[in-house]
Amino acid sequence: VELAESGGGLVQAGGSLRLSCVVSERVPGSARAVGWFRQAPGEAREFVAAISRAAGISFYADAVKGRATISTDNSGNTVYLEMSSLKPEDTGVYKCAASGESRDLERYRTASYYYHYYGQGTQVTVSS
Repeated sequence: VELAESGGGLVQAGGSLRLSCVVSERVPGSARAVGWFRQAPGEAREFVAAISRAAGISFYADAVKGRATISTDNSGNTVYLEMSSLKPEDTGVYKCAASGESRDLERYRTASYYYHYYGQGTQVTVSS
């Protein structure tokens, strides 16, 4: 699986942005679930959101619930993360991640080890 993120940048607090993750599966079914994680300098990787690509079921971290929407395009090959009312604490490198499993997504969605593939990431900086 290859994952390519885009859409990051510098945004003022209160603004919004949309991140994209293009999913390329070499083996069909190897990216049944896709999640977004972020990592700020000196901080641990943090779960943001996840979606089951086939079922469209989504999950969110409490820190972004109500401000974030994860979705896919009609082909399912691009996963979006739209965020609004951005805060300085949303700053970080955002990476999408893919798992070949989706049945246990609700249970393991926040676990880094659940996802087998990670993209290079895109930087999001929210200025106050």
